[in-house]
Amino acid sequence: RVCPGSPDLCLVLFADLHRSGLGGPSSCWLSRTESELRCRVPGGKLCSDRGRCECGVCICQVTESGKYYGPLCECHDWVCEIYDGKICAGTCQCGRCKCANSEGNGLVYGKFCECDDRECLDDETEEVCTGHGKCYCGNCYCEAGWHGDKCEFQCDITPWEIKKRCTSPDGKICSNRGTCVCGECTCHDVDPTGDWGDIHGDTCECDERNCKAVYDRYSDDFCSGHGQCNCGMCDCKEGWTGKKCEHPRSCPLSAEESAKKCQGNSNLPCSGRGRCECGQCTCFPPGDNRVHGKNCECDDRQCENMDGNVCGGRGICSCGRCICQDGWFGKLCQHSRKCNMTEEESRSLCESADGILCSGKGSCHCGKCICSPQEWYISGDFCECDDRDCDKHDGLICTGNGVCSCGNCECWEGWNGNACEIWLGREYP
Repeated sequence: RVCPGSPDLCLVLFADLHRSGLGGPSSCWLSRTESELRCRVPGGKLCSDRGRCECGVCICQVTESGKYYGPLCECHDWVCEIYDGKICAGTCQCGRCKCANSEGNGLVYGKFCECDDRECLDDETEEVCTGHGKCYCGNCYCEAGWHGDKCEFQCDITPWEIKKRCTSPDGKICSNRGTCVCGECTCHDVDPTGDWGDIHGDTCECDERNCKAVYDRYSDDFCSGHGQCNCGMCDCKEGWTGKKCEHPRSCPLSAEESAKKCQGNSNLPCSGRGRCECGQCTCFPPGDNRVHGKNCECDDRQCENMDGNVCGGRGICSCGRCICQDGWFGKLCQHSRKCNMTEEESRSLCESADGILCSGKGSCHCGKCICSPQEWYISGDFCECDDRDCDKHDGLICTGNGVCSCGNCECWEGWNGNACEIWLGREYP
């Protein structure tokens, strides 16, 4: 039994012979134990539970072209297609992105090949960041005294003087709200409309956002409309008090008593969705009856998908929660209790590349993952996302004005910003 080439080739040839019926049971010279040993993945499963073992060779189950392949049926190309909004920028091999590094320099890398350090190379010298900085994922981070996209410009003052000029009163560079270039701070503008930013000052020490009450965003106002904002601090008009001039002095309740009465069972006054004045909540946006309740605790927008459909048309919304019709379940009544799949077919659609069902954080129903309701923050097609990664404002994920989709806020109409904290709709008095 001399086989040309590698022993693996012999295994394939003998396995083919065995499957074709041209050889009897003795056509495979491996014992059953040795055959299964060759087919086992490190976790102990035969052919990753996605095929059968014949003479030490895995024969993968194929329900869709190219769905499972590899020596141990371990490969899923589909995991490369899209994840967390990113697409594999290289070629997909066995469920992993292989980056295109034609020159073998390793400058293209990342889980999705999203980092291209060739962007940091100087056009003339081909030095990384002109030799005056380090490159991280296609961006140059310059040494002290240098600046520019590729650290090509030198400052005319010493690094010590640069640091001194950019250090804010609290000892931070540009108050951690800006970028220092040659001793001058460029403050981060947080307003996507292009208006003058809320952060200013020689060292970005003034943050006007500290003057904004939750409801000020609807009127583009500061200090609840009852004061003047000076470098992030409210100076209240006569008759008003509070950190953001939100409390009328004529109110028989103290500011603390008023806020507590408006808070109810929430962590925030008016659940972060309205204005508290003398213990009474006014829910926002004005005229939107989807936000309601004594403490604005009900937000029926939570029952809508991004197309505006309430409970998928298969239920009714009650205080921000869907009550589904018979035969349907899920947060938005999106799952049918009927299923025409076998258990194996269903499981195969719920497994991630490593063979784990719903990332170990949910259950599988009819080929779709249902994430654990005890862990409200878990989401995604394979329960792979953690919604706690979404930006917060006023203590609320996506400021309560959008939904978190795999770590990114998708804002409802009229809202913008990383945390859906900026109102771009019409102003209210």
